[in-house]
Formats: sequence, C-alpha cells, structure tokens
Amino acid sequence: MFLRIQKWDNEEKLIRACQRNDAAAQREVYNRYSRRMLGVCTRYIKDQMEAEDVMINGFLKIFEKIDQYQFAGSFEGWIRRIMVNEALQQVRRNKSVFLEVEIETVYNEEAVMHIDGDEFETEDLLALIQQLPDGYRTVFNLYAIEGYSHKEIAEQLGISENTSKSQLSRARGLLQENLRKAEKKMLNVEKQIG
Repeated sequence: MFLRIQKWDNEEKLIRACQRNDAAAQREVYNRYSRRMLGVCTRYIKDQMEAEDVMINGFLKIFEKIDQYQFAGSFEGWIRRIMVNEALQQVRRNKSVFLEVEIETVYNEEAVMHIDGDEFETEDLLALIQQLPDGYRTVFNLYAIEGYSHKEIAEQLGISENTSKSQLSRARGLLQENLRKAEKKMLNVEKQIG
C-alpha cells in the first residue's frame, strides 16, 4: 500500500481541487491558513475556544462558497474577509457590548496615538488591543487594522456611525492610557536592573 502525497504546484490548482471537494486540498488550505486566521479571529473574540469555533465555522463557509472565488485578488484576502465576517457575526450575537453614545461625547477622532516602535513589539501591542472591552476592540480592529469606514462598521455591526466613532475614540484613549502604564512599568524595570 502506497501513501500518495498530493502537491499543488500553484495556488490556482489547489483552489480548483477544493472546488471539486478534494479533501486533501481542503486540508492543505486549512494547514496553510489556519494559524493566521485564528489570529484574525482572536482579535475579535477574546475566548480562545470561541475564537477557534469561529475559525472552524469560517473554514466550513470557505469550503461551501469556494466556487464563488473568482481568482481576482488575493485568495488569502478572500479567506480573511470570510473570517472577519464570521467573527462579526459572533460579535453581533453579543451586541450588548456596544453602547449608544451621542456624538458630543466623542473625543477628537483624529487624535494620533504616539507609539515608540523601539519600546513595544507587535505582540505587546496586540496584547494591549486584546485587553480592550469587546465593543472597543471590535471597532478598533475594523477601523485601524482592517481599514473599514465608520459607515461600513455601522452596517456590519448594526450600530450607528456615531457609536462606531465613540467606540474608536474610547478605544484609542484606553490604549494610550495602557501604553503609558506599560512604558512606566518598563522604565521601573530598567531602573531596577540598571
């Protein structure tokens, strides 16, 4: 008995095999992208097991809808959009995380966060983002990382644009506060060492 290992010399062949419901091709797509897509899901869903469930549901949807992929644009980008939408569906199920706030209470949306790249690694910043309350984190991810407009965020989450703006403003404020605390902590550690 021989074990046949399937190799796809290009992404199009792999996708076409998935479109034919080839289980080995589906497994290959999962193996190639699952780690990155879990990262996407955990940016929106704090609970690791829940994020994994969202990712698995996302892959099921990918394989159900793979015939819709038109080979225009990045395949990984197409997968990512599905994962973000799956995560947002989970967030919408817990819609109580959003607070309706009038626009007058929103701080200056264009406030710029100063982050010293020498002091913080990407993982540290992602950990700070992960600590944000659910609503803040979701809007921050959609706006600052995914590049959605407030109008698109409002449509995706079923909230007003003003709520999206206020959630982003509050997320930025909380991140700035947490960054200052982290900087102070790092300075204290350096003083103790030096």
